Parts: sequence; C-alpha cells; structure tokens
Amino acid sequence: MKKEIAVVALTGILAAGPAFASGYRIPEQSTNSVALSNAYVANTPGADASYYNPANMSWLEDGWHSEFSLTYINLASIDYTDSNSSARNGGSRTENFALPEFHLVSPLYNNLRFGLSLVYPYGLSKRWEASYPRMTSEEFTLKTYELSPSLSYQVNSKLSVAAGVRAIYSEGKVKSTDTIGTIGLAKRDLEGTATDYGYNLAVTCKPINNLSLAATYRSKVDLEIEGDATLGIGGATVYNDRYAEVMVPAPAVLSLAAAYTFDKTTVEFTYDKTYWSAYDKLDFNYDVSLLSIHPTLYALFDAPGAKNWSNSDAYRIGLTHKCTDTLTAMAGFAIDKNPIPDGTLGFELPDSDAKIYSIGARYQVNDRLQVGAAYLYDDKESRTVANSVPKPGGSFDNSAAHLLNIGLQYRF
Repeated sequence: MKKEIAVVALTGILAAGPAFASGYRIPEQSTNSVALSNAYVANTPGADASYYNPANMSWLEDGWHSEFSLTYINLASIDYTDSNSSARNGGSRTENFALPEFHLVSPLYNNLRFGLSLVYPYGLSKRWEASYPRMTSEEFTLKTYELSPSLSYQVNSKLSVAAGVRAIYSEGKVKSTDTIGTIGLAKRDLEGTATDYGYNLAVTCKPINNLSLAATYRSKVDLEIEGDATLGIGGATVYNDRYAEVMVPAPAVLSLAAAYTFDKTTVEFTYDKTYWSAYDKLDFNYDVSLLSIHPTLYALFDAPGAKNWSNSDAYRIGLTHKCTDTLTAMAGFAIDKNPIPDGTLGFELPDSDAKIYSIGARYQVNDRLQVGAAYLYDDKESRTVANSVPKPGGSFDNSAAHLLNIGLQYRF
C-alpha cells in the first residue's frame, strides 16, 4: 500500500504543478535555478552544476564546491466551479512546504570531477474538502528524494561530457471518500514508499569565447510502488492491509541550451521536452481481483484508468548580470505547456499551461563564500473541461504558486 499510494500521490502531485514544470516535475532545485526560471543548463557556475549539467563541473574553479539552499513553496487554493450544479463547487486547501537541497563538486583529478546532489524532483500535495472533489481526491501527497552522483570528463578546452545515476526514493499518501447511492460509503486509504533508479547524460561544448552550448538527458524512472491497501464499501472494510502495487513513470527529460556572455551580462535560452507520453494509464493491482469482492469496488479502485498524456515543451530565458565585483543579479521567464488532455483531467491533477516569472541575486561575501536569494511566481491559466461524474465538469481558477529560495555557496 505504501508504494501504491506514492504512485497515486505522484499523480496527484500534478495538481500541485503551479510552482514547477508541467505535471508533477519540480525543476527548481537551487538558488540560481529559481532565479532564472530554470533557464540554467548551459551556464551553471556553482556546485549545482552537479545536478543541472554535470559536464559543466569541468570548468569550475579548482577545489571543492558546495551549496546548501532551502526552498519555501506556497501553493494557492484552486477554485473549482461546476458547470451543472453549484453544490459541486469547492476549493483545494492552501499548501506550504520547506525543502532543503544540497550540491557538492570535487576538485579536478586527471580531467575528472565527481559531483553529488540531493534534490526533490517530483511531488507536493493536493487536498480537497468539498464533497464532490473528495469523491476521487480527498488527499494526494507525494514526496520524492533523489540522490544523484555524477562524473564529468574534460575532453579538451572546448568539450566536456558527463554521466550519472538517479536514485529516487518516494513516499506518499492517498485518500478518497465517495457516497454511492444505496450502497453507502466507499473509502480508500493508501500509504507507502519506493526506491527506483535511472541515469543522467550531459555534454557541453564551447566553440568560441563566451558561447556555451549544452544538452542534458534524464532517463525515465518507473516508480514501481507496492505495499498494502485498505479499502471499504457500504460502511464495511472489505480489503484490509493487503498487498497492492502500481507503476507510474517519472518521465525522461531532454534539455537543450545556449548561453552567451556580453561583457557583464549572460543570456541563456533553454528548451525542455518532458516525455509525458510514457504515462498512458494508471493501473492498480491487488492479490485478488476486486471484481470478486464487489463490482463497484472494482470500478472505483481496480479498473485501469486511461491517462494518455502528451509530451510537453517548456521555453525558458534567463539573464545574469554582474552589477559589481560582489553583487550579481538574475531574472528569468518561462512558458510551460501542460501534458494532460481534457478527457483525463481530474481533481487530483488539474494542470494547465503556465507563465513563470523570477528574480534573484547573489552576494560574494569573500573569496570562498556567496549567499543568495531568489523568488519565483508560477501563474497557471484557468482551465475549463466538460467531463462526466465523477470527473470535473467545470472550471479551475486561481491556480498559482510562490517559491522563495535562500542559499549559501562555499568553496574550500
């Protein structure tokens, strides 16, 4: 159950997408990435290069580089207005989170460098209290922790390559409550964990002075969640603390970027493609078919659910300007497309297209220490769908997120 829930939670995280990329991906994992709206692949001057582009570790100053940052995330309440009945209207709960991130890069050894990052690439939460949304999405919560060791190799003064491992640990919770005619209450309560693996690849080329071209690829990781589940119908528990499993993809991501430095200003353009087409269905499995227990229970919690997501694109631009010898300012903007078709949109994942705005700054305290802060605002478009019960058939409005990061970079 524990792992099963993590997957469902993963799906629900989609609903929490406002501060991040489409779906349940969270690209921003450092001060610089928040400040630049994640236009942060070709030009990564800090220890967070170990996560965003490990090939760039080759060009950091020699010595150890480290970064510790803390991100505060506020997800605004989403308003749902039903097209057919005002009794179905409701709002999601406001969510608040604090996520620490850590990055480390070793000194250069025979053109090789080692990097290590601890980040949170997917997750967050969506909870509904109104009776209609609660039918399918009383609570969806997902937390993921990714440990990413990587190794870079500097081929020559113009080319560097890198590869790494993705180790993702997930934990989550899912609850839903539905009242079905004369049958009565149907409930689901899942909670669990999972550990799964993938890989990273990166390359950076500097064909001329001041120009950096880069590409990174994060592999798909199938979150194969299994554990136990408790299900009830008609006021009775009919499946108590028994085996359940499900798989949800953490999709592959391809990033292409170019950065050019004009005197004191660096401009970066980044294009992301997230391969959400890997998410074609959500299918829970148990140690017996729920159809043999109760046909309604099967329809609610066992029948495969179509998702049919599409690959999504994001377009990002970031500006970094060295104001003085000690102060650096940053700003970013992004257009982020969502992957979810109208027909499979649910209360657990009411995602929509977004525009992202961000600012930030770094201050050089001394030769070894920098401090920084950044703010990002993710503005999701309103979205209207026309689905039948129990899916939403109405409009989602006021979906937005605020993200504040403070960080410390230290070289030793």
